[in-house]
Amino acid sequence: MSRSIAWGVALALLALGSAPAARGDAVSDFYKDKQLKLVVGYGTGGGYDVYARQLARYLGKYVPGAPAVIVQNMPGAGSLRAANFIYSVAPKDGTTLGTFSRNMPLMGLVGKNENVQYDPRRFTWLGSSSSYANDAYVMFVRADTPFRSIEDLRKTNERPLVLGGTAEGATGNDVPVILRDALGLNLKMITGYPDGNAIFLAVDRKEVDGRTVGMSAVQSSHAEWLKPGVMRMLVQFGRATRLPSLADVPTARELATTETNRALIELAELPYSLARPYAAPPGIPPERAKALQDAFLAAHRDPQYLDEAAKLKIDVSPIDGAAVLAALDRIADAPPDVLAYIGKLLASAKE
Repeated sequence: MSRSIAWGVALALLALGSAPAARGDAVSDFYKDKQLKLVVGYGTGGGYDVYARQLARYLGKYVPGAPAVIVQNMPGAGSLRAANFIYSVAPKDGTTLGTFSRNMPLMGLVGKNENVQYDPRRFTWLGSSSSYANDAYVMFVRADTPFRSIEDLRKTNERPLVLGGTAEGATGNDVPVILRDALGLNLKMITGYPDGNAIFLAVDRKEVDGRTVGMSAVQSSHAEWLKPGVMRMLVQFGRATRLPSLADVPTARELATTETNRALIELAELPYSLARPYAAPPGIPPERAKALQDAFLAAHRDPQYLDEAAKLKIDVSPIDGAAVLAALDRIADAPPDVLAYIGKLLASAKE
């Protein structure tokens, strides 16, 4: 009897020990010979696209089964189209993931847009390639405009600063609206451009005076803006302190004149801790979700990935899916009046 019990215990331990390997083999078998689709909520050449294509070159290497990764651009409504697709339409088997505007989770939480078809806390979050540790969202204006500082934008008797944007929910549109209200700026938004490249071109053609855009996106895709005498940088957003390389450019928080306005800015800046977010649909089998989350972080530690990212001059300061959810909780826990007010502002951004 004792010998039978011993054999039973041994077999049970063996089975327990082999269970993780079996699960790993199942994930590998699933992804082998499959393609991973990485959906980008913007057109080609912009900041989100640059990050996504960089990730696509390395992600499959760390997913069990080493699937090929293909990028599909799905621009529309400031990446709202892509966010809705990933949440509601994309297959929930672990073969599709995507990236969209960092403001999409905020838009979902404030609940002011009837076109939002997702609950941001139910995505399968992989993480964010950047937490904005080494980046800033900057208001650029052409050097041939009369606007030399934020104080010039507070003069209501002058013509407004005209900025270009894509659509509701995109930070290139929403940030100027928030700054307009919180800092009392005299500016006007021209929205509807299909993607970031179109806005760069509109500024260069003098259709608009400038735009708000991430510093890393300018460095990687439109570096001529950083040459002397081409553009002016009036304010940096998304940071509690000035980016060291932009020591002469004030932060939005510095320019706020009341505590209420500063609180509004700080809430609107929270999404920048997930500056380049990646998510898969809800309901993915847990073992595949874990494989994608692990692969996401592993790709960002790959020495060759980091070397290429440095050459592209993009900020790599990744956070994991749990950190994304923690940031969403901080947004949701904001004072109701401040959250409601920012929701009203974001709703007005499409008008």
